[in-house]
Amino acid sequence: MFRVSQYMRELLAPTPVGARRDLPGPVVIWNLIRRCNLTCRHCYSISTDIDFPGELTTEEVLRVMDDLHGCGVRVLILSGGEPLLRPDLGTIAARAKAMGFYVGLSTNGTLIDADNIGALAGLGFDYLGISIDGLRATHDVFRRRSGAFDASLQAARLARDAGIKVGLRFTLTQDNAADLPALLAIVDAERIDKFYLSHLNYAGRGNVNRKHDALHRTTRAAMDLLFEWTWTHVCAGAEKEVVTGNNDADGVYLLHWARARFPDRLGHLRAKLAQWGGNASGVNIANIDNVGNVHPDTMWWHHTLGNVRERAFSAIWNDLSDPLLAGLKARPRSVKGRCAACAYFDVCGGNTRVRAQQLSGDPWAEDPGCYLSDAEISLERADECSDTPALRQCPAVDSTNERASEAAT
Repeated sequence: MFRVSQYMRELLAPTPVGARRDLPGPVVIWNLIRRCNLTCRHCYSISTDIDFPGELTTEEVLRVMDDLHGCGVRVLILSGGEPLLRPDLGTIAARAKAMGFYVGLSTNGTLIDADNIGALAGLGFDYLGISIDGLRATHDVFRRRSGAFDASLQAARLARDAGIKVGLRFTLTQDNAADLPALLAIVDAERIDKFYLSHLNYAGRGNVNRKHDALHRTTRAAMDLLFEWTWTHVCAGAEKEVVTGNNDADGVYLLHWARARFPDRLGHLRAKLAQWGGNASGVNIANIDNVGNVHPDTMWWHHTLGNVRERAFSAIWNDLSDPLLAGLKARPRSVKGRCAACAYFDVCGGNTRVRAQQLSGDPWAEDPGCYLSDAEISLERADECSDTPALRQCPAVDSTNERASEAAT
């Protein structure tokens, strides 16, 4: 996950650069249930509205939770399918909060209403993420359910009014990119706390539908818009959080965006981005699916590292006999093609390996989702400005203005 707003704030108020450090335990995205009331076009778990056999019981979930806490995991994202279809969700969430985990809930929102929002708020979720795929007509087509957009947006309003931090998650494709400006306007109008733009990853139905992946030009236009929108909020002092996921080239694109505007702060931003280090699948991100299989992240369901019914998560996660996991944990990763030659490898970490694997069969091949040109990633031209359009300058920041520089430091 790339925290756009956080790194833009570094241009206003730089913080000390430290060494790159991994989390004591990965963020665990836990698909507690595969059943879902929707059949979304880009679903990585290929869920549908049926019961799937062999799912972890309540007792097994709680036992695994003990092991996760013991090996340093402190963040759980409870997902599905649709996690609200799991009858013991309240029991699981309450136990997780009591143990001190940061607990997020990833939902399509259609099952949240005035009757259950109080109970959800009472569980103390730290964050509620709701998927939105564009405006009403677009969203309902993606979700294959008429009325899904209205139900999901109403869920966001209910969560906001109940005091739950709420965010909208948007997966960018060629089919919905045109809705992004209006969707950002909705985020503002509805006072939504967080916006997450996810690039399409080739997994599950996302793999089947990869021909609809946003073309590189469309991706760049979307990122230009998102950067401008985010910068407006950062300049205004807004606390709104903006993140992207599934394409770590976004960090490099932000460097090119900043190069034309704040050349005197580029070194600091580059250092902070290198401290982040890009893709963290298999290192700081892990996934447990509904039947207990462990994966390097949610997009690797076709590659299982082990099962928590047979071995402790901690043992599975540290077992480097699996070549994929060993390769993901390697520093630096051994990648090929454009990724190996990239002058910004320290920033993006080779990007998303599952796209390379799905397209070429080789997880270490270059990532076909990188939307940067050869010139933008080359050593020879790394110091040149990209062709990113110059955006509106923040009044609070002018690299030639001494007073602004003092305020930023």
